[in-house]
Amino acid sequence: MNLFNTLPPKDEFFNTILYLIERYSGFFIRGILITLLLSIVGTVGGFILSLFLTVLRTQEIDQRRDALISKVMKKAGHVFSSVYITVFRGTPMIVQAMIFYYGIAPLRLSFWTPLVAGLTVVTLNTTAYIAEVIRSGINGIDKGQMEAARSIGFSRSQAMFLIIFPQAIKNSLPAIGNEFIVNLKDTAVLSVIGVFDLFRATQSATSSNFRRVEGFFIAALMYLVLTFITGKVVSALENKHPARRVKASA
Repeated sequence: MNLFNTLPPKDEFFNTILYLIERYSGFFIRGILITLLLSIVGTVGGFILSLFLTVLRTQEIDQRRDALISKVMKKAGHVFSSVYITVFRGTPMIVQAMIFYYGIAPLRLSFWTPLVAGLTVVTLNTTAYIAEVIRSGINGIDKGQMEAARSIGFSRSQAMFLIIFPQAIKNSLPAIGNEFIVNLKDTAVLSVIGVFDLFRATQSATSSNFRRVEGFFIAALMYLVLTFITGKVVSALENKHPARRVKASA
């Protein structure tokens, strides 16, 4: 049943909100789902890629035992990871989105849609932040654990993946959760390349009726609910596994 057949007058703020929710609920639901998709895929993908980036950055060069080619490869890994993190943490996501989407669009690749470009940008951006979070987690682990593992026959790679990484990841879970919250909000900038997230959905819902304040009030409430629920989950992780929080920059 329709509560409002026509748009309420401008002075009826809450009735206008109800009108927009009733009339454009499909837009808002689709926007929420795409925002969640971007945040979940971006955070999970960024976490997986950050493990490889962290490996590259934390490799130790043994001047006496490593062959020349091994030293060169490890040094190249250090440089690549350092430059990657510096670039993606030092530039806004909105700029990255414009470069990636419009830079590759002229190739006319059938799969290169705004959504695919958005997922790529969020994943690559998140990789840089989570890599620093995990590296911080590794630095917080007693170096004696690596020495103990090596003393019983583990290679450095085995010790890293079987002993050091699991502890560092466990200690970093709250900070990774915070990064997910950041992504929930920051994906709004992807509307500039046409991604139909919650921000873009709100723009579409208010483009013809010019009730932007009421529309973005609805969007603000939806973002607040999403971040509140995620924040509660992050707090639960912090209480279960106390660790130093690493604040990700938006």
